[in-house]
Amino acid sequence: MMEKNKPKEAEIEQKPKLSLSDHKVLVANRGEIAMRIMRACHNLSIPFAAVYTREDAQSGHVDLARSLGGDNCLYRVSSYHDANEIMSVADAAGCTAVHPGYGFFAEDFRFARRVTKRDRSMIFIGPSWKIIRELGDKINTKRLARSLGVPTVPGSDRPIYDEAEAEHIAKSLFAFQEQQGVTHPLVLVKASAGGGGMGIEEVYDPDQFRSVYRRIRNYALRQFKDEGVLIEQRIKDFNHLEVQIVSDRTGSHPVHFGTRNCSIQSTGRQKRIEVAPGFAPDTLDYSFDAARVLTNIVDYSLTMATKVGYDNVGTWEWIVTRSGEPFLMEVNTRIQVENGVSACISHVAGRGCVDLISEQIRLGLGEDLGYTQAEIATEGVGLEYRIIAEDPANNFTPWVGTIETFHWQETPWLTMLTHVPTNRSYEIPTEFDPNLALAIIWGKNLEEAKERGLAFLSSIELKGKNAAGDELKSNIDFLKANTEHLLRF
Repeated sequence: MMEKNKPKEAEIEQKPKLSLSDHKVLVANRGEIAMRIMRACHNLSIPFAAVYTREDAQSGHVDLARSLGGDNCLYRVSSYHDANEIMSVADAAGCTAVHPGYGFFAEDFRFARRVTKRDRSMIFIGPSWKIIRELGDKINTKRLARSLGVPTVPGSDRPIYDEAEAEHIAKSLFAFQEQQGVTHPLVLVKASAGGGGMGIEEVYDPDQFRSVYRRIRNYALRQFKDEGVLIEQRIKDFNHLEVQIVSDRTGSHPVHFGTRNCSIQSTGRQKRIEVAPGFAPDTLDYSFDAARVLTNIVDYSLTMATKVGYDNVGTWEWIVTRSGEPFLMEVNTRIQVENGVSACISHVAGRGCVDLISEQIRLGLGEDLGYTQAEIATEGVGLEYRIIAEDPANNFTPWVGTIETFHWQETPWLTMLTHVPTNRSYEIPTEFDPNLALAIIWGKNLEEAKERGLAFLSSIELKGKNAAGDELKSNIDFLKANTEHLLRF
């Protein structure tokens, strides 16, 4: 396990501390997250540089960069994935820091290390690379959690190479599920060196475990040169909750900005609606103490953050079963798409509403947190819709074409985040996911947030055609249909 704080403090002390306005941030991303970073830099009086590709020349993030920073702040690159190009732009622009947004390099500890260790070193606006490396490894994260008494998905926390040991673990998991009243227990067998869904099988029958284990072990050896296998309980009926953690570079006093529920997802487990807080125990009935579950997952997340000296924004992701049992899934060492839904219900005494991206930037550049948990308060309910050009009726297949009209009704309780221009047509680049916008809605309670959400969705005018002349497909009806089910099992 890393030595808490010392490497980070040493790195910070190597250079004189600059004021925020003395820095210059490279926005190493695209779309709405790039726009949010630019606005945050502008509000903090921090100069920035931005990148774009040929395919993104008509994106709203290019327009905003010109508006806030002028033509000289824009740099065209061949790919957002090319670290060498990103570094070259940073040097040409004289940047002192790099903000990766989410996706691309956001959780790449090698990129973060390179940013801070190169001859012309810069600041990586995110957690320290050592923390990204440690918590990015799911096995390490699970082992750390268990050492602190944090509940994780039952199963092995290390690769298993011995068949007898693997079978013993599997039998104990089947028995555990039966004790919980699970009528159709499942065990997952997966290659420990795999990823992206490769080398995973479900086992329904304990008598079939050995044959599946051998098959996955042989597959892992062929594909990954490592026959280690993980055995875990397969949990199907659950809600997906998150805890938003924020800390400064000391890593000594992390705080939280509440919980989120991200259970409305596509068939591919991609989030579509997020709600904050994560449950509504005052208005909905649960078969467990939902308020206690929220308190517990926050406390567990802060315990882990304190232990590792977590030093920026991050999200602890949880699953909560129908019986109210929480299990830690993973830690996302970056800002998340849905940070705004937590921010919209959060206030800091003497500072007003929170912008978590602004917090990420100023803390990443070395400022102190400046407040305690007692000074953070929440009010109301926030929900976020991800508006996407896709066909939910056809397995959420992406729709590709030209958007001709995109309008909605502006209201005080709505924040609309989009890189899609509303004053001209826009061709969706095929190189990227067809995400069109994030709509963040605030209500004084869950019912009002839902009512406002449905009113917003009904106000949207979204039209377009593809090359064949077919009408645009979107997930708006899917979002409407699922609004009624928010925060329920």
